[in-house]
Amino acid sequence: MNHADHVNLLQGGIPAPGGVWADFGSGAGAFTLALAELIGVGGTIYSIDRDAGALREQEAAVRARFAGIRLVTITADFTRRLDLPPLDGAVMANALHFVRQQEPVTRLLYNYLKPGGRLILVEYNTDQGNAWVPYPLSYATWEKLARRGGFRETRRLAARPSRFLREIYSAVSRR
Repeated sequence: MNHADHVNLLQGGIPAPGGVWADFGSGAGAFTLALAELIGVGGTIYSIDRDAGALREQEAAVRARFAGIRLVTITADFTRRLDLPPLDGAVMANALHFVRQQEPVTRLLYNYLKPGGRLILVEYNTDQGNAWVPYPLSYATWEKLARRGGFRETRRLAARPSRFLREIYSAVSRR
């Protein structure tokens, strides 16, 4: 996938420019860059990942392409409670499938959001994992998990073919 694919997967879940967003499990920042493009100048992104080196790469890329974005990088495990401000939205792209106990993480994400805030999930559309993607969740599984985590109005946004596990989808859920 390329930057345009990343933008297309997120864009239907972002109602307006600006706001305070977070990218959980952001890695080198492919989806952080897409989020920066979509929320634009004046927006703030908290980017969370355990890999400090990946966050440094990401920070350089965001600064080079989107100077008007305030980026705060946090080296941390997103499965543990973090000190974040109330968020307008959050992105979790290709990260939840590394977590065996997904419901507690889903509840954490819910609690970071302001009322009406949005969580955009990007995930492989299968429930069958492998060594590289141990715990993927299909869209149908995400709908159930999101509801148990307190989310409402879950809807599928977009999908792209994937060489890896056939299809990758995005979905948005509201607090």
